[in-house]
Amino acid sequence: MLALEAGLIVTWSAGFVGVRFASDHAPIFLVLLWRSLGSGLVLLPFALGFGPGWRLRDVIHQVLFGALAMAGYLGAFAYSISMGVPTGLVALITDMLPLIVAILSWPILKQYLSAQQWLGTCIGFAGVVLASGWSASVGNAPLWAYGLPVLGTAALALATLLQERDSARAMPVYQSLCIQCLAAAAVFAAFAWIEGGVAPVMETGFIVGIVWLVFVATFGAWGLYYLALRKSSPARVTAVLYLSPPVTMIWAWAMFGEKLTWAMACGFAISLAGIVIFARSTHKEKNSETF
Repeated sequence: MLALEAGLIVTWSAGFVGVRFASDHAPIFLVLLWRSLGSGLVLLPFALGFGPGWRLRDVIHQVLFGALAMAGYLGAFAYSISMGVPTGLVALITDMLPLIVAILSWPILKQYLSAQQWLGTCIGFAGVVLASGWSASVGNAPLWAYGLPVLGTAALALATLLQERDSARAMPVYQSLCIQCLAAAAVFAAFAWIEGGVAPVMETGFIVGIVWLVFVATFGAWGLYYLALRKSSPARVTAVLYLSPPVTMIWAWAMFGEKLTWAMACGFAISLAGIVIFARSTHKEKNSETF
């Protein structure tokens, strides 16, 4: 499980690199369209040729999950940035995912966090605030644009918990991911058309960025995310994502020469401590259930 979670952190954070490459050559919704469409088309032969047959009910559920988790989450925070909301502030808002999942777990899954798990969750979030809060300037965007990251994060949290509860999650990951990517692509196509068109930009930077986003950020990050959800609780999996902002900053330093600070290093250490506290509490609960 630790190896799976480590891979999730690295690939989830690596999505920044692909977006950085591709968005320098095309509007953001065109990037998101070809990321989702490319991922869905690559997976489609495997999704149709292997595994159980598709039931209409399961397909409908996965389409809804794709609209919530991918189109809602990715589209909301990407559009808020394009409207002028500072990237650091958007990252800080979307990193509230574990807290929203923890809050919604009780009414949706009838699960609740122990005091130790709440402590780990809050410590993890404090580390994120320390690591990235320095860049969270107020910005000059319209007031409504600041609500988009909140709505997007809530959409991902809701989709995560509904998939955990729904029997359709028994569908193999590559099948569910294929349907969700194609559903998200349909949503992004409408916004890309409004932005100016849906045709891909035939430039090296755009192509490299899309390839990276398909194979690393989608197959790697989202594939590992859904696989981890089947092996652990939504609260633990999303808590692990507290480490993604500091790791993203390391990616940005290595790839683009962006500065690292002591605040980032301290925030990383604090987030890691929070995740260790959460993981130990989960391990104790599992051991107590065996007796």
